[in-house]
Amino acid sequence: MTLLVTMLWPALAAALLLGTGIGWLSGLPNRLTAPLVLAAAIAAAFALDLSGWVPGRGGLFVESAALLLPAYALGCLLGGLAHLAAGRAQG
Repeated sequence: MTLLVTMLWPALAAALLLGTGIGWLSGLPNRLTAPLVLAAAIAAAFALDLSGWVPGRGGLFVESAALLLPAYALGCLLGGLAHLAAGRAQG
């Protein structure tokens, strides 16, 4: 996984920035459906990665998803919190 982080750090930064932008534009969710679906996708990707059931190129894609999805989710959370803070500062 360390080698993957070394090779995919631009994608990690892009996922974080994309998540921040989406979180800023949409704000924090009113219901827990979307965050729970995203958390389930992250957990499934990590479980599939740790099980080793998918070898080769498909395994690389699963491992990349297990690495990039949490960065996107963190960006969404940070962007939503920033949107909330900016709204309270104005109002």
